[in-house]
Amino acid sequence: MSNIWKSAKLDFSLVKPYVKTICFTMILPVVFAAINRSLLTGISFAMCFIAMTTGYTFSITEKNSMERLYGILPIRKSDMVIGRYIFIIIMGLTALIFSLIAHPVILTILGESISIFDYISAVVTGIFLFALYTVFQLPGYYKLGSIKGRVFMYIPVAGFLITLLLITKSPVGESMLLFTVINSPILLMLLAVIFVIAMYVVSILVSIKILKNKEM
Repeated sequence: MSNIWKSAKLDFSLVKPYVKTICFTMILPVVFAAINRSLLTGISFAMCFIAMTTGYTFSITEKNSMERLYGILPIRKSDMVIGRYIFIIIMGLTALIFSLIAHPVILTILGESISIFDYISAVVTGIFLFALYTVFQLPGYYKLGSIKGRVFMYIPVAGFLITLLLITKSPVGESMLLFTVINSPILLMLLAVIFVIAMYVVSILVSIKILKNKEM
């Protein structure tokens, strides 16, 4: 476990020069929340924007030819992968917490009221969107590198649009079931957590397999 945290700390050291850029990425969605007068919109933009910064560690590693350094470190490849995922997830949670504090303040100043359900919906949507992006992006970066791997950013978008299309075309019974889930905060949160954990487990296993098959 200590090696996993060491790997996560190493990634943090790599992106330190980009902290200001990442902070700006978290602040910019406040504008979208204010324009749309919606917490859900602001959180959605925030999590999508921060997910786009996940390639920094890969691009810095490639730019400085650090693959050999990672190869000689006394850390298992699986620990390196899990450490990077933990670092990325911490980035996402930091962006989410900041947004849940900053966006409601701005919206309250603008005279908008925010209910508990608004908070829960925003949290669930934000976590899901961030996970949806990163579970595809990270294996893509491990497989193709920071430049070619960016193509995986578009897969979640396509999947999200297809899901919305299927929902609109689904039978009435299934639509009622979906409506029940959406309007039950506890059930919605539980299903989101289970689904996100499952996605990350699969993504981590795929990334570990890719890294183990690469020459370092």
